Amino acid sequence: MQEELLCMSVALIAGLMMNRLAKLVNLPAVTAYLVTGLLLGPFCVGRLGVVGLGFNSLEQVELFHIISDMALGFIAFTIGNEFRIHDLKAMGKQAVTVGIVQAVFTTAVVDLVLVALHFAAPQALSVSSAITLGAIAAATAPAATLMVVRQYKADGPLTRLLLMVVAIDDAVGLVLFSASFGVAMALESGTISVLTVVVEPVVEILLSVLLGLTAGFVLDWSERYFHSRGNRMSVTIAFVLLTVGLSMVEFDVGPVHCGFSLLLVCMMTGTVFCNVCKTSDELIERLDRWTTPLSILFFVLSGAELDLEILRNPLVLFIGVAYILARSTGKFSGAFVSCAATGCSKHIRNYLGITLLPQAGVALGMALTAANLSDGATVRNVVLFSVLVYELLGPTLTKWALTKAGEIRGDEPEEPGRVPTLVRREH
Repeated sequence: MQEELLCMSVALIAGLMMNRLAKLVNLPAVTAYLVTGLLLGPFCVGRLGVVGLGFNSLEQVELFHIISDMALGFIAFTIGNEFRIHDLKAMGKQAVTVGIVQAVFTTAVVDLVLVALHFAAPQALSVSSAITLGAIAAATAPAATLMVVRQYKADGPLTRLLLMVVAIDDAVGLVLFSASFGVAMALESGTISVLTVVVEPVVEILLSVLLGLTAGFVLDWSERYFHSRGNRMSVTIAFVLLTVGLSMVEFDVGPVHCGFSLLLVCMMTGTVFCNVCKTSDELIERLDRWTTPLSILFFVLSGAELDLEILRNPLVLFIGVAYILARSTGKFSGAFVSCAATGCSKHIRNYLGITLLPQAGVALGMALTAANLSDGATVRNVVLFSVLVYELLGPTLTKWALTKAGEIRGDEPEEPGRVPTLVRREH
C-alpha cells in the first residue's frame, strides 16, 4: 500500500508539472498527462525499479484500475448533464442521427480496408479480426474530449453536439461490436449465435438505461433530505460510486448473459439528475472541482498502460497505420455526411469528425474481449498502437478543430478541473 500511495502522489505532482511545461508550447493538459504516464511507465522511469518512482510493470498499473473506473464514472455523469430537455428539443434528432451514422460509416470503411488487406496478405490478418477491428473503430473516448472542452471553456453548437454524440457513440459502438464479434466468432467456429449477436447487446443497453434512470431519480429524491452544500455533494459522489459499482455486476438469466455498460449507466444517471434537480448546475460545478485529481490520475494511468513494445513489430505497425487512416477517414466522412443530411452548419460539418478521433478505454476493453479470436493478440496490439497515436494527437486536434470553429475564444485556458461554460449555462 505504501508503494501505491507513493506512485499516486508522484503521478499527480509529475502530471501537474508537465502541464505547466505543456502550456509553454500551447498543448492541451490531456496530452501532458498522457506523456507523463508514458515517462513514469514501465518502459521509461518505471524500468529503473525505484520503489514509488513510476510504475515498474503493466501489472502494477492494472492495480490502479479502480481509479480509472471511478474517473470514467464521473466523466460519464458529467457528460450526461448535457442531455437537458432544452438541448434535446433543439439538437436531439441531429445528435442521434450523427451518432449512429458516423459510427456505422466508420465501421464500414475500416471493414472494407482491412478485409481488402486480408485478401492482399492473408497471413497478416484474418477476416474475423478485420471485422472485429471495424467495430472497435466506432468507439470514441469521451474523457479526452471532455477534458479539452473544460480546459479551454469551449462553448457553442459544435461543442454541445459533440458531447451528445460521444455519449450516443458508446451505445452504438456496443451494438456494433457485439454483432461484429458474434459474426467473427461464427466465421471461426462455423456456427452463429443469435444470443450473442442480437439479444445480449440489446439487453445490456436496456439494463444500463433502466439502472441509470432508477439511480437518477433516487439521487434526486435523496438530495431533498440534505440542505448543506457539502452534504449534497457527498450524496452525489456516493451515488456516482454506487452506479460504477453496480455497473460491474454480471449475471445469467437462463442462456442470456446480462451485464451493464459503466458509461451508459452513469450517463443516464447524470441525464435524469440534471433534468429533475433544480440545483444540478451548482452541484455539478462543485463535483467537478472535487474530481480534478481523479481526472489527472486517470490520464496519467492511461499513458502508463500504453505498451511501447508493440512498436517493435512491423506487422502491427503496418496494420495499425491502415487502421488509423481508415478510421480517421470514416469518422470525418461519416460525420460530414450525417451533419450535411441533418442541416448542420458549415463549421459543424467540417470539424465534428476531427473531434471524434480520440480513442482509449472502451476500445481497449473491446480488444480484450477480442482476445478469444485465433489472432486476437494482433487485434489487441493494433488497438494499443492506435490508442497510443490517437491519445497523444487527438486532444490537440480536438482543440484545433474547436478553435477553427470559433468555440474556443479565450486567450487564457481555464484550469482543467473547472466546469465549462456550457455546463453552467442557465435554462
